[in-house]
Amino acid sequence: MSPYLRLASGDPAEPRLGAAIAITVDGQPAKALPGQSVAAALMADGRDSWRTTRGGERARGVFCGIGACFDCLVVVNGLPDVRACQRTVSAGDSISTQHGAVLPPTRPPTPTPTAGGHQSDFVHHLSVLRQAKRSGGAQGALGNGVRVVPVVVVGAGPAGMSAAVAAADAGREVLLVDAAASVGGQFNRQLPAEFRARRPEKLQHGWRAFARLRDRIAADPMITHLSDTSVWAVERPTDVCVGRTRLWLQTGPADAAGRQVSAVETPALVLATGAYDRVLPFPGWDLPGVYSAGAAQALAKGQRIAVGKRVLVAGTGPFLLPVAESLVGVGAKVIALLEANHPITVAKGWLSDPVAAAGKFLEGATYAALLARHRIPLKHSRTVIAAHGTNRVEAVTTARLDRDWNPIPGTEERIEVDAVCLGFGFTANLELAVSIRCELAEGAVVVDDNQQTTAPGVWAAGELTGIGGAALAAAEGQVAGAAAASASSPSATSGMGEGEGATRAVASGGVSSAVASRGAASAVATGGVASAVAGGGVASAVATGGVASAVAGGGVASAVATGGAARTVASGGVARAVAKGKRFAVALAAAYPVRDGWLGWSDSGTVVCRCEEVERGAVEEAVGVREVEGARSLKLACRAGLGMCQGRVCGRNVAAISGVKQGDGRPVGQPVRLVDLASAEQLEDL
Repeated sequence: MSPYLRLASGDPAEPRLGAAIAITVDGQPAKALPGQSVAAALMADGRDSWRTTRGGERARGVFCGIGACFDCLVVVNGLPDVRACQRTVSAGDSISTQHGAVLPPTRPPTPTPTAGGHQSDFVHHLSVLRQAKRSGGAQGALGNGVRVVPVVVVGAGPAGMSAAVAAADAGREVLLVDAAASVGGQFNRQLPAEFRARRPEKLQHGWRAFARLRDRIAADPMITHLSDTSVWAVERPTDVCVGRTRLWLQTGPADAAGRQVSAVETPALVLATGAYDRVLPFPGWDLPGVYSAGAAQALAKGQRIAVGKRVLVAGTGPFLLPVAESLVGVGAKVIALLEANHPITVAKGWLSDPVAAAGKFLEGATYAALLARHRIPLKHSRTVIAAHGTNRVEAVTTARLDRDWNPIPGTEERIEVDAVCLGFGFTANLELAVSIRCELAEGAVVVDDNQQTTAPGVWAAGELTGIGGAALAAAEGQVAGAAAASASSPSATSGMGEGEGATRAVASGGVSSAVASRGAASAVATGGVASAVAGGGVASAVATGGVASAVAGGGVASAVATGGAARTVASGGVARAVAKGKRFAVALAAAYPVRDGWLGWSDSGTVVCRCEEVERGAVEEAVGVREVEGARSLKLACRAGLGMCQGRVCGRNVAAISGVKQGDGRPVGQPVRLVDLASAEQLEDL
């Protein structure tokens, strides 16, 4: 059975769906629901493919589900290359199948309105919301029209939300930028507001804590949430923006022409860009109906779409369990959950630190009960090694694996399925971090105890710094937000009001000391000593040329020193949460490793780069025959990684197959239409 929308009747979230809106699909009248993505509208109509590839004319549909892979491209209102999973459908939309490469129209685009019906305007977002409370200072524009904000946080998942609140608690104004329509990220993905769910908490774990944080962000006058906004480029401090990082933004419906282009500068940038699923290649993995595990969960939690009636979940790691839960929640039958690792490998990993694993025992028991209740078999040492079908997946072949993930001959089994969901861990979303030249190690951003990266004025938190789950991401976000607030220059924050219960002291050439029994304590010293102590909130100290010291009895402590010494002491729950989360991350990696045997699942004819349809044989020929040695040369020799996703999906896999280290350096974080680049150029000329 093809994808379908779960009926509202019986849905535990109790959505109250609005009246259907009229659209056209390939010239035929169709219906969609307010708030649906284009992908969800098409899938609710029973379609799992609406695109063919440029070279091989292969059918494609949703794969990653979060806008990273560009597999679900569709033509909307005559404009090609629109990611169906990211674009919200509007009444009157004309949606067409995208056959191969399609050129955009030559006429100038019409400016795109926002959901509220007003022209998207970044200056409006930053000034109107704040003008009533303060003027000047951080809200002042530079001569070229670029705005300056004390702290900018990119990403509104657990790490970004926590970072924004921590920075606001420290008395800094915060701009929270996110590509989604609402905060929460993948972990706290919500139904569209248009679904008017009576009981949205039924689709979330930890809903109360999330709802408190969400509502706090919405109500806090120190935080501006800029939704439906992507960061497509980051510039390091230069003579033009001394001591600040410049971010180039686009606001408006995803992939529309004429999205509002704007720029913002900040002395303190927090990156919380998260991660996306890693899927390992095998014959047929590019068929429609083969999804990343995250895509299946996103469609279920965020759109109430089931990817099929008979679904197989395979890969490695505990994330497969909530994916199965989400599929069951929309009425799909999960016929099995396949864990690639041997049970002894899993057990040894968790037993390497039983204390770290103990905190997840209750959650694990809940999922075990779910599997038992729905009669979902959990099979270890088994995975999918091939998918079969013509224009969509119809069946898969699974095989038993040895400890190194090599398929054991004679154990193959063919299973009929409507869909298969795959997840072999995660890949950090490094594009912006690479652009700003943060140091990387083992596929993650290197940070210190304050979550500061090697790039000046840049902090990172969450999966970007290593895969460790939502709890660790939130704790790291608190640390990063407080540290970023501490380091934002006083000149950038002049004119800002202090939070309730806050104490702030500034000294030039001497000693600055601030103490607060509750709330935030902030001290800034130029050429001397800065000391801040907070009994139950945020302690923030900044010293230029001297010593910075911060102590928090029950919250977050952050100290930054330029040219001197920095001392940070956090005796509260945040420090313990970070330490606990990091121990859990180490045990997680040990319990669910990715073994090299997966290299034997594919052959020379298996597509490894989905965008450019590059087969494994072409990659191996480039290395073996053409003697390619560098990542750039490999791209030019066989095109792997040159497509719209820029190697997000294939990069790690191609590096493992070829033996050529994955290249870094991607100045444009995502594709930008040329007309929008022209707008950016005009903005710089102001």
